[in-house]
Amino acid sequence: MLQLGLQLYTVREQMEQDFKGTLKAVAELGYKGVEFHDFFGHSSAEVKRLLDENGLVAIGTHTQYASMLEDLDSIITYNKEIGNKYIIVPYLLEEQRKWDDVFANLKVLGEKCKEQDMVLLYHNHDFEFTESYGEDKTVFDAMYDEVPATLLEVEMDTCWVYFAGYDPVEYIHKYAGRLPIVHWKDVKKLEDGSPQTVSFGEGEVDLAAIADAANEVGAEWIVVEQDMCQNPPLESIATSMEWIKNYAKNGGTINV
Repeated sequence: MLQLGLQLYTVREQMEQDFKGTLKAVAELGYKGVEFHDFFGHSSAEVKRLLDENGLVAIGTHTQYASMLEDLDSIITYNKEIGNKYIIVPYLLEEQRKWDDVFANLKVLGEKCKEQDMVLLYHNHDFEFTESYGEDKTVFDAMYDEVPATLLEVEMDTCWVYFAGYDPVEYIHKYAGRLPIVHWKDVKKLEDGSPQTVSFGEGEVDLAAIADAANEVGAEWIVVEQDMCQNPPLESIATSMEWIKNYAKNGGTINV
């Protein structure tokens, strides 16, 4: 059964202001695990204690690509100490998108992670689908063709797959067996064509179909994320949780 988590980037301002209280609030809403993007100066021992106190699991950590290239060993050590095995590349700046170099570096980083019983993942946005590699591949598909599954797994942000014009359900099935974490996000396209991330049920994404597909392919975690909240972030993730509970009541296979 799918486990439900939250990417804490959604509540980043709250985490910076009140790390302990925000983790408690997230747990009280019913999220079972959390993905980190910043530890805001807290030691691994402090983070592990707070996770244990709130009954939360460390799902993964979004770690800047440049930081991984500079000092992956200390990143791995910290994450092991908080009980996390998934190290995730969250975003590449435009100047970093020299794809042959990226693919080569991902192989090296993935091998180092594997040697220490950790797993490297890559989290997509829309540009990996709108940019091409070679004549007939998206960058997203080329990445996972070039870097073997033993060295790089998928954290698929289904919202950005959808926004780029592709079918996220089809892509979930395409990467079955290589997809431990799925990001779950709703979005609507504004009149100027820009995306607005919204609480669940307020956008265009077929959220139920995505969760069903994630469960079918054996994903471990489905992770709620809202890049920009239109309401206070804790209120936004509470609204999304109500949608999720309703989905579960109507047959959705998810642990809430």
